[in-house]
Amino acid sequence: MSMLKLFLTAAATGLLVACATSPSGNSLATQGPKLGQPVSTAMVAAVDISIPPSGAGLPTGSGSVVQGTAVYAAKCQSCHGEKGVGKPADPLVGGVGSLARGNAAVRTVGSYWPYATTLFDYVRRSMPTSAPQTLSNEDVYAVTAYVLHLNGIVGPDAVMNAATLPSVKMPNRDGFVDMSGKK
Repeated sequence: MSMLKLFLTAAATGLLVACATSPSGNSLATQGPKLGQPVSTAMVAAVDISIPPSGAGLPTGSGSVVQGTAVYAAKCQSCHGEKGVGKPADPLVGGVGSLARGNAAVRTVGSYWPYATTLFDYVRRSMPTSAPQTLSNEDVYAVTAYVLHLNGIVGPDAVMNAATLPSVKMPNRDGFVDMSGKK
């Protein structure tokens, strides 16, 4: 048996022993995995931030294209490039009409995404990648407005909020089939 294989076998055996016994020496089999512990409403609220196409659950706040220009420059441009052209991350603009080209399709917010609320949800949940969920609701609304504007979907004076965002008609809204029967 090679030294590496011997080490890995010993390590795995040690892990099994460590996992089978708690620090107090009791068998974990008798203690159980402690599943089913109560979760507070606040704990659920902190992770239950999904926004469906209808916009249900959008938070208070608002943001304009003008405000979004500054937020984008500070928080997004280093990855998505000036005016959303991409590099090093994916582009956010362009690709309109490219979906019919199969493998050559350019999937961006303007060419592919069916709902503006999805953009808000994704930015709020995941951006910036170096510090997700650190943008305020106003910042997320503003960046959403700016990216929609870059794609020619909303005008330069647009303001996004819980009332206006769900009403934005994305170019590819009808490009998907809703198999759930819900809209």
